[in-house]
Amino acid sequence: MSSTVVDPQVIDAINQAQAAAMGGQVVLTSGAGKAYQSVAQSAAIAVQDATDALRNISTITTTAAGVIIAQMLVNPASPSASVLPKLQQVMADATADYIAIGAAAAGIVNEFPSG
Repeated sequence: MSSTVVDPQVIDAINQAQAAAMGGQVVLTSGAGKAYQSVAQSAAIAVQDATDALRNISTITTTAAGVIIAQMLVNPASPSASVLPKLQQVMADATADYIAIGAAAAGIVNEFPSG
């Protein structure tokens, strides 16, 4: 069996590359960056979900308002008219929730250490 001698400069280059790529500070910074990206992505998903919820509530309230207005055209004294302010409040509450979720998501991302 023959043995192969590796040039000490090659071994030194490998050791230096390993130290540079796996040094404590590099690993910490890389891990913190990955954690930050994960938190930012989760916050973005929360905002997307809130956007979908707001869109769905808007669709429902707009449809309900359309039905009520149609009933009012047939009968101006329709008791359904009393529901319109409630629908407006539902939209106002949903919008406030959306704003709160967006602000909370931004706050979490801005406060999270990025590395």
